[in-house]
Amino acid sequence: MTDILAAIKNRRSFKNFDPNYALSQEDLTAILDTTRYAPTAFNIQNYRFLVVRDAEQREKLTKVAWNQPQINSCSALIVMCADLKAWEKEPRRYWANAPEEIQALYADQMIPNYYEGREQVQRDEGFRSASMAAYALMMTAQAYGLDSCAMDGFDFEQVKKIINLPEDHELIMFVAIGKAASEPKPRSGMLPLEEIVRFDRF
Repeated sequence: MTDILAAIKNRRSFKNFDPNYALSQEDLTAILDTTRYAPTAFNIQNYRFLVVRDAEQREKLTKVAWNQPQINSCSALIVMCADLKAWEKEPRRYWANAPEEIQALYADQMIPNYYEGREQVQRDEGFRSASMAAYALMMTAQAYGLDSCAMDGFDFEQVKKIINLPEDHELIMFVAIGKAASEPKPRSGMLPLEEIVRFDRF
């Protein structure tokens, strides 16, 4: 328990990464593999991770992201996306290891009944899933001794064009991962617990 509590409290958003640090493909694969255990409604796993490795592609993204340096200096840049139509893409595969009656219940009834014709629900669930996955990604990176930064300071429409985002997907955020090039600054301020916690009703 101590390790996960420490990871949550120690994770910070870093803007400057060591550009000379190279994250191995083996470790990146392991980090992404762990991240996919993040929860999703009906187990549809509607998060999508676009790993941007190409230097030219990163430079294009930098230009539409206010020239934020971490895009180029990080070891791994992950564009977090959501497949809004994952619910209708062979839904039985999300329950492939379940008994036939469970597959039929979820894939043939519950999933289409919940999502079909409800575009706002599809979008909301996609954002929830990808956001939880983004946090799982940052926590997993922390467990590997790496630093991270969640980012949304960019032109969403331009990024969609640059990465050729499919029409049935939504762009959520960037997550930059690497080794911080400097020590974190003191936390700028934490609200008192009693200001953010309520019980039973507002």
